[in-house]
Amino acid sequence: MLRSLDQAARTGESDSLRLQYGKQPSLQPESETLVSANRRAEVDAALKDVDFSKNTYQVQFDTTLGPIVMDLYPEIAPGHCQNIIGLAKIGYYDGIIFHRVIPGFVAQVGCPRGNGTGGPGYTIKAEFNKTPHEAGTLSMARTSDPHSAGSQVFLCLDRVPHLDNQYTVFGKTADKASLDVLLKIGAVDTDRNDKPLKDVKITKGTVLVTPK
Repeated sequence: MLRSLDQAARTGESDSLRLQYGKQPSLQPESETLVSANRRAEVDAALKDVDFSKNTYQVQFDTTLGPIVMDLYPEIAPGHCQNIIGLAKIGYYDGIIFHRVIPGFVAQVGCPRGNGTGGPGYTIKAEFNKTPHEAGTLSMARTSDPHSAGSQVFLCLDRVPHLDNQYTVFGKTADKASLDVLLKIGAVDTDRNDKPLKDVKITKGTVLVTPK
C-alpha cells in the first residue's frame, strides 16, 4: 500500500508517486490549460498601474473560514506577483474553492472548475528561488513542465523541504492571524481525493497597496 501524501512529502517522494487511491501528485494541475478561457488580456490591463518600485503589495483572500493576508515577494518572483495581483484585481479568485487540502502539507486553490483541471488559459515562466517552503509559504502549482503555472497556488501548512527550488515561492502569510486561518483550513475533514467535505471558499480576493 502506498504511503499517504503527507508521509511521502516528508521523504521527498510525493511528486513522483501515484498516491493512495490512484490520485495524481497533489501540486500538479491535471490539465490546467484545457478548454479554459484566456484571461491574459484582462490581467495585463489590470496591471497597468502596478509599480513595485513605488508600492508594496499584498493579496488578501477572504475565505469562509476567515481572511488570509499574504505578503508578496516581487524581488525574487516579479512575474508571479504580477500574475496573482492581476488575477485578484479582475475577480478571478472570487468564489473559487480550496480543492485539495492535505494536513501537514499544503492547501491548494485557484482552479475555477474546483477539481484541479482549470486555469486562466495561459501559463507563466518559472521563477524558482532559494526561499524555503514552510508554514504560510505561498507557492505556485504546476505540471511536470516548469513553465506551466497559471492560477493554481498552494499555501504550505508546515515545512516541506523537498519542494524547495522545485516550485516558485512568491509570498507568505503576513501575520499570525492569517496563518491561523490557513491552519484552520488545513485541519478540515476531506474525502479520499483530499477535497474538503464542506467547501472552503475564497469569497473575495483583494489587492492591498501601501506606498513606500
